[in-house]
Amino acid sequence: MLEIIPEAVKALIGKPLHHEDSEIVVESGYIYNTCAAVQNGNPLFWDEAVSNSISGGKIAPPTMLSTWFRPHHWRPGSEEECTPLQAHFDLKRWLQLPEAIISDNELRFGEPVRLGDRLHSYQVIRSISDIKQTKLGRGRFWVIDVVYENQDGEYVGTDSYTALGYVRNEG
Repeated sequence: MLEIIPEAVKALIGKPLHHEDSEIVVESGYIYNTCAAVQNGNPLFWDEAVSNSISGGKIAPPTMLSTWFRPHHWRPGSEEECTPLQAHFDLKRWLQLPEAIISDNELRFGEPVRLGDRLHSYQVIRSISDIKQTKLGRGRFWVIDVVYENQDGEYVGTDSYTALGYVRNEG
């Protein structure tokens, strides 16, 4: 574990990283399957007349924001495994912290995600703490925002993660 955060890592705080365009166009099949899996019967997501009157058309449940970016772990022609939240794994490597957990997650929402949208995301490292001793081990907390926009550049939401990267306590 590095005692001092490298200047090159400090320089990345607040900068957009890992820009990604969703491979999945927002579509009703994913929405219906997700709602069915959690028994979400909200007519906003099932009834076209209701969705038209409330939101001007069909929208995806706001909690599905990250769904459109969940990579398949295999795809034809791909030679490497896709990793979500890449900035998190970068920080583990750069700070020599082999273990990590997500300790908090918060969602903020903007414009609704609509059928036919193709979303874009990028990740922003918001902060990296000083070294902390926890029950799990010695390490650092960091906050990463995943910011989402639609194809028109409109803000649709942010998925904010707080993580603890650490070296396990011995014993």
